Amino acid sequence: MQSSLSLSSTSLSLSRSHWTLSPPLASLRFCGLRREALGFKQQQNLQRQRPSLIARASNLALVSASVDSSNGSPSTGGFDYDLVIIGAGVGGHGAALHAVEKGLKTAIIEGDVVRGTCVNRGCVPSKALLAVSGRLRELQNEQHLRKMGLQVSSTLYDRQGVADHANNLASNIRNNLTNSMKNLGVDILTGVGTIVGKQRVKYGKIGLSGTEITAKNIIIATGSIPFVPNGIEVDGKTVFTSDHALKLEWVPDWIAIVGSGYIGLEFSDVYTALGSEVTFVEALDQIMPGFDPEIGKMAQRILINPRKIDYHTGVFAKKITPAKDGKPVMIELIDAKTKEPKDTLEVDAALIATGRAPFTKGLGLESVGVATQRGFVPVDERMQVIDTNGKVIPHLYCIGDANGKLMLAHAASAQGISVVEQICGKDNVLNHVSIPAACFTHPEISMVGYTEPQAREKAEKEGFEISIAKTSFRANTKALAENEGEGIAKLIYRPDTGEILGVHILGLHAADLIHEASNAIAMGTRIQDIKFAVHAHPTLSEVLDELFKAAKVNTSSYSASEPVSV
Repeated sequence: MQSSLSLSSTSLSLSRSHWTLSPPLASLRFCGLRREALGFKQQQNLQRQRPSLIARASNLALVSASVDSSNGSPSTGGFDYDLVIIGAGVGGHGAALHAVEKGLKTAIIEGDVVRGTCVNRGCVPSKALLAVSGRLRELQNEQHLRKMGLQVSSTLYDRQGVADHANNLASNIRNNLTNSMKNLGVDILTGVGTIVGKQRVKYGKIGLSGTEITAKNIIIATGSIPFVPNGIEVDGKTVFTSDHALKLEWVPDWIAIVGSGYIGLEFSDVYTALGSEVTFVEALDQIMPGFDPEIGKMAQRILINPRKIDYHTGVFAKKITPAKDGKPVMIELIDAKTKEPKDTLEVDAALIATGRAPFTKGLGLESVGVATQRGFVPVDERMQVIDTNGKVIPHLYCIGDANGKLMLAHAASAQGISVVEQICGKDNVLNHVSIPAACFTHPEISMVGYTEPQAREKAEKEGFEISIAKTSFRANTKALAENEGEGIAKLIYRPDTGEILGVHILGLHAADLIHEASNAIAMGTRIQDIKFAVHAHPTLSEVLDELFKAAKVNTSSYSASEPVSV
């Protein structure tokens, strides 16, 4: 990899090279922001906890410099905890709550703030900004409103108010989730966690001796940080990463976004809605790499071409210099293949959206014979950490962005829950192909499983045929009622067996619609069964209903149950 490589966010965070098909999961619970994020208590779950947990749930305190064993005794002798989790992001949080539900004495170590990147510097605040951009686009689209009989004289926004909305949302959810863990009996240990030996962890402030604890099982869930290629000088003001952009300290007139994957696309949606002009800098030969090509072309027509966006493809940002002394941000572009100089851009700001890198330095992995690979912690299909000899290290796991299997917040949570199931004696292998992904632009893009090129490659290798089915949002009553008919849903499947290989959606609420398909893949449901499911009318869910009904399965052995009269 060249030091100047400007990878798209998709290339780092959605690499499917590690994906493997595994047996369908009968009862997988995909955990993202659970209901505690809204401040609701899980009374039913609390009642299932051991009496010692319930009695102490109201007065558990944040543990900061010493271990407070207030959430019961570990189930096995000789250890301070059944489970210690290093990192309190989405993955760590999901694993901790599931562990407590299973009766494990659990501690979570967090050196930053609870809920990690997703809540504080990622999913949550970015969706707050995107909610604003969506409202603005509706109000600014006079033609769209006129068709619905509406008129709006002017549309203005308050930048600080928009920024406060994102910050307040992150703060509220962070506080609610911290309280949820405390109330459920999870010990929160403040400090940097380091593995110091087999089933031993030390935590505390950097430079101090720290406190050592023992755990029967350890989960590494340290997440990731923005990846910044060499040659790019980040000052946090005019050249910045998504971490800085979420603060929305100012809205530049012209901003270059390096990388046109998920992160770059979402921020282009925000900035153009707020009035900025955007220029994408993409290392690969096409914009929006990683998406299904057909979906990508349509997305370009809807999300890029009509807006104040231009782009340079097949180029690296060799050097980016922040604005200073009255000079603009300078971006030197070189050809991605020949490395010859191509162009120089002068812009007001530059957002570096080249994906994310694992945050695994300083974990002390060398103490147990583990070497990272490009920063990622090597694991097997059960998230068990593998040492330099290729052997599994008992009782040590790694989930989420730190292992690089699938860099999505909800994938980290699902991996964490899977690990806890294994710790409790139930073998559980997560099917990563069934995990959906979404880009929250307007309209949204979502997907699960293989793209068409990936599916064709798999089919050729394994000797089967694939078929494609499509349906349009223009045929959906609810979409037309919303005057949002632009969009498509695409199904990739095996006509001989009815197996769903991939589903891709571009359109209104695509991120919500994808889960019917992802759950079908996870459960092993075939098209000949799911096409009999009933969908309320008129709803957007009928887009998927029509999609499955459009598929032609070459089998007469329908396994759907006979209807029962009631």
